[in-house]
Amino acid sequence: MSTFSIFLILIIVVCLLLVLVIMVQNPKGGGLSSSFGGGGNQVVGGVKKTGDFLDKSTWTLAGLLIVLILASNIALKGNFGDADSKLLQGDDIETVVPETLPEEVTPPATNEATPSDSL
Repeated sequence: MSTFSIFLILIIVVCLLLVLVIMVQNPKGGGLSSSFGGGGNQVVGGVKKTGDFLDKSTWTLAGLLIVLILASNIALKGNFGDADSKLLQGDDIETVVPETLPEEVTPPATNEATPSDSL
């Protein structure tokens, strides 16, 4: 398995986790945060702590996603970096001229339909 494939799998996993964390959040405070506290402040962990955790995990996963994308780009260039430079040098290119020219090709015979062939 190549390095790029490993990065690709990690990117997909991080994307799925990021979607999950974003879907759990509610911008008006009615997501997962409100279900753990019931809206009150009597819980030791509190609603604020859950919201902070979801906010920090969103930013962490987004940053990790950017780093993985950049790293996969470097891994991709590492595998194919030398392939096009050999083509651009042109030292090994040989020009081959055929000894004889091909004969003229006659067009295929046309099959003309008669009026009796149609329905």
